[in-house]
Amino acid sequence: MTSSLQAALDPRSIAVIGASENPDKIGGRPLLYLSQFGFRGEVWPVNPRRDEVQGRRTVPRLSALSRAPDLAIIAVPGEAAVAALDECAEIGVKVAIMMASGFGETADPAAQAAERAMVARARARGLRMIGPNSQGLANFGTGAVASFSSMFLEVEPRDGPVGIVSQSGAMSVVPYGLLRGRGIGVRHTHATGNDADVTVCELAAAVAADPGLKLLLLYLESIPDPHHLAEAAAIARARGLPIVALKSGRTAAGQAAAQSHTGALANEDRLVDAFLEQHGIWRARDTTDLVAAAELYLKGWRPAGRRMVAISNSGATCVMAADAASQAGLDLAPLEEGTQARLRAILPSFAATRNPVDITAALMTNSALFSQILPVIAEDPSADAFLVGVPVAGRAYAVDDFGRDTAAFAQATGKPVVIVAPQELVAAPFRSRGLPVFSGEGEAVRALAQFIAHHERMAAAGERTPHPAPSSPSASPAPRLLDEAASLALLARSGIPVVRHRLCRTADEAVAAAAGIGGPVAVKGCSAGVAHKSELGLVHLGVDGEAAVRAAFEACRAGLAGAGHPFAGAIVAAMARGRRELMLGAHRDPFFGPVVVVGDGGKYVEAMPDVAVLLPPFSEAQVRRALDGLRLAPLIAGVRGEPPLAIEPYLAAAVAVGRLMVERPAIASLDVNPMMIGTAPGECLALDAVVFEEGSAP
Repeated sequence: MTSSLQAALDPRSIAVIGASENPDKIGGRPLLYLSQFGFRGEVWPVNPRRDEVQGRRTVPRLSALSRAPDLAIIAVPGEAAVAALDECAEIGVKVAIMMASGFGETADPAAQAAERAMVARARARGLRMIGPNSQGLANFGTGAVASFSSMFLEVEPRDGPVGIVSQSGAMSVVPYGLLRGRGIGVRHTHATGNDADVTVCELAAAVAADPGLKLLLLYLESIPDPHHLAEAAAIARARGLPIVALKSGRTAAGQAAAQSHTGALANEDRLVDAFLEQHGIWRARDTTDLVAAAELYLKGWRPAGRRMVAISNSGATCVMAADAASQAGLDLAPLEEGTQARLRAILPSFAATRNPVDITAALMTNSALFSQILPVIAEDPSADAFLVGVPVAGRAYAVDDFGRDTAAFAQATGKPVVIVAPQELVAAPFRSRGLPVFSGEGEAVRALAQFIAHHERMAAAGERTPHPAPSSPSASPAPRLLDEAASLALLARSGIPVVRHRLCRTADEAVAAAAGIGGPVAVKGCSAGVAHKSELGLVHLGVDGEAAVRAAFEACRAGLAGAGHPFAGAIVAAMARGRRELMLGAHRDPFFGPVVVVGDGGKYVEAMPDVAVLLPPFSEAQVRRALDGLRLAPLIAGVRGEPPLAIEPYLAAAVAVGRLMVERPAIASLDVNPMMIGTAPGECLALDAVVFEEGSAP
């Protein structure tokens, strides 16, 4: 991978197959760019009908070259493109960019088969392919701009510390345009197209190794190879490179939901969130969000906490910044009393000094207030980040001094600073000094919160070793269902508390079991053919007395026989008490590997899901944080005078399930629903379990 993809990013020689004299054609645009943007390697146009294109001598075919180029651009359509790829493989080209369309991106089975076949032939000869349907690659650090995008004619390139890797051609250059509009240089902007061979994730891993990058942006429509994305994230974390990803669409992973609740609840989008978080990647909501915090990442700041101080000459800005901080999870902690006393000595008596700091309109008559208070605030240890808002200024305001003093303040503290300045007159002095400027309080605080939370996520990801995702999608045969007794036994052996119960094969055994357990019991039909018993009337609760137990037992036998399922017996179990039914599930995703689902339980778990997804291994603290993000969280903490739920045994059980899924790869899915939780430490019991497993019974 390393040598071939390095040849794609930094080739010594490039051949353009289908080279055109017209720079506005697909075969002509790369030749124009290679000349215009200073590529220093050899360029060989391939065109059998012309002796020269764009001032360069041509060759009639690739095989006429004296040696194989590192990179070939295939800018011819259809069958000619397939033949060109075969010729590249034949002469030893390392990597080819196929710009032709009409292959795997279509619904035509023949076109999809042709794509698979040509990739197989290329790989067999050591050739890697980017595409088909690729707009191309562009490295402005080396001038290797092997792309036909019009964006580079409209928006002048400048090498810089940002890389963009995208499956979409448009989304490789739209963020580029937004960043360049803000004066930010971009080194890499690559579009992988169909990902038939080299994927967006694999290319991201190669780009992440570029020591000149400070930020990597990804656009993903699918994640067919999470192991390569995990590799990219590991490379990035090792050198402190943040990755922000915009994931749209849905992959095929898990779309044929497993036979369990978990298969339906752990949908692909939740899985993507969990996977990205596990590997320290921030997920953007949209294109604007993808680039929103770019300037903060490029400053090299390392945030130490979530405490923000807001400073403005407007009370409204102070209030809106406080609201935005609260919504974004940032803390406006009061400045220390000593700091406030020093501020009161500088500011007018009607100014606010606690946090936010409202300088008031006095700034108009004394522009030096800015330079006087910033050094005082810089020394306060209770601040981790700052928002400076100057919503309105003009004549009588020394706005250039504001920019100079704030830049010096940021330099002195080494802490993140965002500026809110909707007027360009005010924004310019801050922006010219490299400070991140936003037009409103909300977007400034959201960018700051993302920046801080992303560094927390990267640090957390670096402290754990994730279970590796499969290197290729698994295609296991349909797993078989263990009956409830076997499923509960498996959980118990794994350290998960289960309800007291007994599997009974006769009515007499059921009566004896009920007497031994005492009090009303639950009687449930047990069969390896039924995953969800209540739908067949196989669950009888509060059964009391010998006659009632016998009747429930026979009803279970008859119900299973009537539905055509084998009868393994009836489970007689204690009636557990508790205050809330939770669920605990796991399944094995073909792309992401083991997945654990935690959250609210009961019979309506799929109709009204309130769950979170975790990828093992994880800690009890991570399970608790996942639960804290659910609608269920206030009920766990206790409301209206109720005591909190004793959640600790549930946290331990979730960790045990994650460990079980890692250590026992034969388990395809597992559902514990309900898991009854009470307010006392011992009130946490699995009441029902469904396990699908490959191979022999445990």
